[in-house]
Amino acid sequence: MISSNPEHFPILDQDAALLQAVDAAFADSARRSGKHLVCRPGCTQCCHGAFAISALDALRLRNEMARLRDEEPALATAIRARAKSYLAEFTGDFPGDAATGILGEGDEEQAAFEDFANDAPCPALNPVTGLCDVYRARPMTCRVFGPPIRSAEDESEGLAVCELCFTEATPDEIEAAEMQVPVEEEERLLEALESQNSSKTHETIVAYCLI
Repeated sequence: MISSNPEHFPILDQDAALLQAVDAAFADSARRSGKHLVCRPGCTQCCHGAFAISALDALRLRNEMARLRDEEPALATAIRARAKSYLAEFTGDFPGDAATGILGEGDEEQAAFEDFANDAPCPALNPVTGLCDVYRARPMTCRVFGPPIRSAEDESEGLAVCELCFTEATPDEIEAAEMQVPVEEEERLLEALESQNSSKTHETIVAYCLI
């Protein structure tokens, strides 16, 4: 079991600083977005469908689950039950190592992931409240979803936004609201985590981090 004591994971101190920067960037973008950013508590469309998370996201989630087991065991048990049910339903089609949760990196596995559990709610999503039960430790993808952001892989692709947001915005308004994501700092921490583990870090999905 991963300890909930953050001193066992000093990289999480640096991660906390990264998250503060990301949350500040989101708030700044939200201010510039005005009425066009309609994200709100209880809007759960973005909480459906599997997506890849980094090793840093995974460490953060596992550390949060350890904290919940210590401080809010009933909540931790409920989250874990949803995660186990999710994996029982979908691991047969998992495009990677179903035992470890490591996503495959081959072209065929990457293509298969496009159709994996697309309509399933994230097991971290509370079905009663419509809120994320691990919100403070949510992955980076969740933290930047909504405002206009530029693809880290290909900046020529332009800005992507939530399909529920900016529906009446002009291209100039979308451009003016772009969220500046500190991608370089996240990459630096991932490299540091890889160096600490003396091995390559891998992507996984949320469910494997909650059990």
